[in-house]
Amino acid sequence: MRIWQLDFYRHPNENAVWYLLITDATRSFIYEATIPQSQANSSWVATQIQQIGNLPDIIQVFRPQSLSIVEAAGRNLGIKVEATRRTSALKEWLQEKQYPATLDKPPPMPLPENLWGDEWRFGTLPAGDVEEIFSDRPIPILQVPDFLKPINLGLASTTPIPGVVIYGGRQSMRLARWLQDVSPVSLSYIAGAPDGLVLEAGLSDRWVVVTFEDKEVTTAAQNYQQRKQQSQGLHFLLVQPDDSGMTYSGFWLLQEVD
Repeated sequence: MRIWQLDFYRHPNENAVWYLLITDATRSFIYEATIPQSQANSSWVATQIQQIGNLPDIIQVFRPQSLSIVEAAGRNLGIKVEATRRTSALKEWLQEKQYPATLDKPPPMPLPENLWGDEWRFGTLPAGDVEEIFSDRPIPILQVPDFLKPINLGLASTTPIPGVVIYGGRQSMRLARWLQDVSPVSLSYIAGAPDGLVLEAGLSDRWVVVTFEDKEVTTAAQNYQQRKQQSQGLHFLLVQPDDSGMTYSGFWLLQEVD
C-alpha cells in the first residue's frame, strides 16, 4: 500500500504564500511547491498530486488547517485522506526547513459528564500478553494497530505496558463509542492543582478524563508515566462495565506522539 504524508500551510516567512510538501514514511521521494495564498485551493493541490504520478492509496495529514482542502483534493482523485499525528518523516522534513511542525495545544476540555463511569484505576499488562489477552474474548471495540504491537516495537515480552482501566458501569458502551469517535492517541498524567489524566485525541483535541488530589493516586500516576518511558511510550486504555473480567467494551493501544 502506497502512503504519502502531506502538509499544505502558510509559508513561515511569506504570509501571502502557501507551501505544499509531500513525502513518504522513508522519504524515498520529496515534492514541494508554493502558491500565492489567493490561489491556494483543493484543485491546485490535486493538480500537484497528479504531477507526481503513481498515486498513493492513502494521504496522511497531521495539520487541522490543511485537512479540509486535502480531503477535497483526495475526493477529486479517489484517494483516501487519513487524519493522523503519526507523520514523523514529514515533521522531520519540516523541522529541517524550519517550517512549523508542532501544533498549538488547546486547553483540555472536560469529559462530558454523562459519559463518566463508576471508577477507574491504573494497571499493567506484560507486553507478550497485549495481543493475546483479547484474542479469544468478544470485545466490541478493539484498536491494536500492527505498528503499535509490542513485538513490532522490539519490546521484550516481559516489559510491563502501563495503562488505565475505566469501569464504566451502565455508561461503559456509550463511553467506549465516544472514545472511538474522538480517536484516542495517548493518555498522560499532568501535574497541576488538581492533578489529572489528559487524553490526546484526533489531530489536536485534548480532554480531561479525570482529576485527583490524593497523594497515593499521584504517586501511582507518576509511576504510570515512568513506565511509559520504559515501553517506548506504549500504553493502553481499557473500558469495561465492571471488574468481573467477564465483559469488555473497548481496548485501545496508544503511544505518545511528538
